[in-house]
Amino acid sequence: MSSSSVNPDSLLQHRSFVAFWIARAASSFGFQMLSIVVSWQIYSITGRAFDLGLIGLVQFFPSVALALVAGHVADQFDRRRVVLIGQIAEWVAIAALAYLSLTHHVNEVIILGLIFIISTAKAMEAPSLQSMLPALVPPHLLARAMAANSVSGQAASMVGPALGGFLYVAGAGVAYSVCACLYLLSIVMVSRLRYEQAPPPRVPATFKTLFAGISFIRARPDVLGVISLDLFAVLLGGATALLPIFAHDILHTGSWGLGLLRGAPAVGGLIVGFWLSHRALTRNVGMTMFAAVAGFGAATLVFAFSTSLWLSMLALFALGGFDMISMVIRGALVQLDTPDDMRGRVSAVNSIFINTSNQLGEFESGLLAAWVGAVPAAAIGGIGTLVVVGLWMTWFPGLRKRQKLENEVVEA
Repeated sequence: MSSSSVNPDSLLQHRSFVAFWIARAASSFGFQMLSIVVSWQIYSITGRAFDLGLIGLVQFFPSVALALVAGHVADQFDRRRVVLIGQIAEWVAIAALAYLSLTHHVNEVIILGLIFIISTAKAMEAPSLQSMLPALVPPHLLARAMAANSVSGQAASMVGPALGGFLYVAGAGVAYSVCACLYLLSIVMVSRLRYEQAPPPRVPATFKTLFAGISFIRARPDVLGVISLDLFAVLLGGATALLPIFAHDILHTGSWGLGLLRGAPAVGGLIVGFWLSHRALTRNVGMTMFAAVAGFGAATLVFAFSTSLWLSMLALFALGGFDMISMVIRGALVQLDTPDDMRGRVSAVNSIFINTSNQLGEFESGLLAAWVGAVPAAAIGGIGTLVVVGLWMTWFPGLRKRQKLENEVVEA
């Protein structure tokens, strides 16, 4: 094949990225299937809704408690090796779930204990996994690579739970076995990764370097603006947590309608993510990001006041699409504005913001809905998101004027 017939801007030309994409897709599908199977199995054993909350608790605690340590590990050691160790630990725990379920020696305590191990491993590998992507593709392809990566995540969130539920018919052990196979595929793909750029030099572990990610974010207005915008937008725009109320009390539909409403944002994000993976963002990225977050808020308002199932689905579809645009731009800006030797710690701080805002956003929406009702709660969230966009455009003018994703880093 002649060199002229090869497109240098094609993500498929970067074999390590292809392996990374397959690994992320396999582990994402496996984790989504695992989540639904674990919840069904525990509820079938105990019959208590409280135990379903314990699943979230054992996952949330490691993700926050270990974030800063995991970020430092990502910047001090080979990130590929950290991810491999984490995924091998997850695979062993999932294989144990499969074996114990097939032999009928499983109980609630064992399940929660193994989920805690999986969550701890995921917390330790997450900053390394998030920080690897810039080393696998050139900077000008990073946004497209992140969009392609998000497509696999959206597809997993749409199909994974349904596939897990289908396999559960054959037994929890069978479903866990399929999850283990998917994680094994991910491990093989990660082991095949080769960096296009040299890994960062190791830094000595000190108290100062542990919290260096926080100091770095405070010193970079664009990075601080992007991360804080994500925090408040997600915190205020948690209307999806109220979907059961809207489906039952406002749209007067059944479980099938709730399923359509839950799937609409993922479909919107999937389509927009696929489009972004084939289209480069070359100008006005700052205003594009703000416009997308404003669109997210506007779509939330439409959903809040809609009394039609199809209009609500359309609003949620748009909400997912706008969220994908802003997520890709935010993620690329953070990665490209951060030196490679700091990406693990910055990603760790970012993950704390994301995890906290997701959890607190659902809590805020539920609490507000209990006080003022579901419709006012969702409307307040949409209006609040629009207010945040206006304030951030004023407080972070450099971010508003940002033209490109890369090559605008001002060295300290």
